Amino acid sequence: MTIVDRLLGHDAWTTRQLLLRCRELSEEQLSRKFDIGDKSLLETFEHLIACMEGHTEFMMGRTAYEAYRDDETVDGMLTRLTIVAKDLAEVASRVDREGQADVMVTDPDNGNRRSLGGLIAHTITHSMHHRAQILYILEQLGVQNVIEGDALGWEAQARGWGWADGQSSGRMIAD
Repeated sequence: MTIVDRLLGHDAWTTRQLLLRCRELSEEQLSRKFDIGDKSLLETFEHLIACMEGHTEFMMGRTAYEAYRDDETVDGMLTRLTIVAKDLAEVASRVDREGQADVMVTDPDNGNRRSLGGLIAHTITHSMHHRAQILYILEQLGVQNVIEGDALGWEAQARGWGWADGQSSGRMIAD
């Protein structure tokens, strides 16, 4: 597993886990405004996923808008995340494998030039930034036992290693 695979796997899994926790919440809680991020949980998730979609489609050279992107429900965003995470992993893995991280691309809408590696790094770090806001909102809503969402905790779960404290630190469970 490459570093890119780890970053993308952690990114998609953590966002998915937080969205799944949102199934427990009422419409009022999902839409409640806070003085952070894009204001509500739904608006923050929508922004996070829409940015993943936009950057990924740009890197893949797609120009057609897909109607499924209009679904801003929790389940709709879970579906959207599944699609875009797979596409992002495919394009990022190809860019990494083919050594194209420094290839520059121009956005036809605004003329901005970006490197493919920069777009990939931005997409991942942008998601992490907004997940931190989501974690804060969930805390303000009183949601208990929310994952920390760090990469070591993800890797321990993804590889089945397990940690004695269920998080990313502490003592590893013996084999």
